[in-house]
Amino acid sequence: MASIKRDDRLTVSQCLVCGAVAGVFSRTVTSPLDVVKVLGQVGTFHTRNGFWNTFRQVYRSEGVAAYWKGNLIACMRLFPYSVVQLASYKRILHLYMDDRGYITQWGAIVAGSLAGIVATLITYPADVIETRLIIQNKKSPSYKGIMDALHSICKNEGFLTLYRGASLTLIGAIPFSCGAFLVYMNLDKLWGEPSFKFGPFQNFISGCLAAGFAQTLSFPFDTIKRKMQAQSPILPHYGGVNVHFSGMVDCFRQVIKIKGILCLWDGLTANLLKIVPYYGLMFSTFEFCKRVCLYKNGFIVSPLSYQLAPGVDQSLRPQELRELRKYFHNRSFKSEQSSLKSRW
Repeated sequence: MASIKRDDRLTVSQCLVCGAVAGVFSRTVTSPLDVVKVLGQVGTFHTRNGFWNTFRQVYRSEGVAAYWKGNLIACMRLFPYSVVQLASYKRILHLYMDDRGYITQWGAIVAGSLAGIVATLITYPADVIETRLIIQNKKSPSYKGIMDALHSICKNEGFLTLYRGASLTLIGAIPFSCGAFLVYMNLDKLWGEPSFKFGPFQNFISGCLAAGFAQTLSFPFDTIKRKMQAQSPILPHYGGVNVHFSGMVDCFRQVIKIKGILCLWDGLTANLLKIVPYYGLMFSTFEFCKRVCLYKNGFIVSPLSYQLAPGVDQSLRPQELRELRKYFHNRSFKSEQSSLKSRW
């Protein structure tokens, strides 16, 4: 059994801000790996000679700034994605909780996956625009920016193009959830102790292992999704897609027929290399932002450590602590006034 608890010493808005800052920072730092991953999945000319040559080819043909193509729209997408995911997760979580507020690991994974699907579908147009911005040549771009890409896609290809490949998000969630569940079910065997005794480092490694295995299983669906997002008759070389197709099933068939089944995992190396730095930076940044908020709320003595503020009840909520301090401050002020009057 796993207990799902939020730190009540932070407000909801503070949790969202911490998550958004952590997501933007980790996404920006690991953006080069994400660009290489998407180019590998789509099958542009950059990726003909393997993973490391893709890095060199992107730099030679487009310059160092090309490693951050699509990063702005990806970062802009994080906040609404987090808000929708959090709201969906809370609602779905109650379906799997027992009367004591506990939930199984399988229930937590399913709830998280379903919440992720809801958030992904709502913010999916941003994902399509990100793919288009990544695959275009930065020195001779087809789109001038985010709004131009949105306008051009809707005008020339239709609004539904912004949801092309969205069904693969639903299909890919099945192997992803199963993969994550299989890893979490066997973590106690890996570490040789019960999961509730795991420390921060063990939880971090466990999360990376689960993400890596789950993403490897679901990667073919993500590859086909990227190819469908990228294909466009108005872009050079049809968006750089190395196979042409008429739909999802035809895309699978054409990729396997022309490029081989292993082509479905093109870009996986960059994706796996991104996991550890991405989650490491995200967790460390989130923890630092959390300490800043806890310090601001008055629960710890410094944002540089988790040393608790003396005499502060850590079970209180931020608003409750502020009201309590205000009460004692007013009470102290009145006692000082009364002592002054007694002297006179």
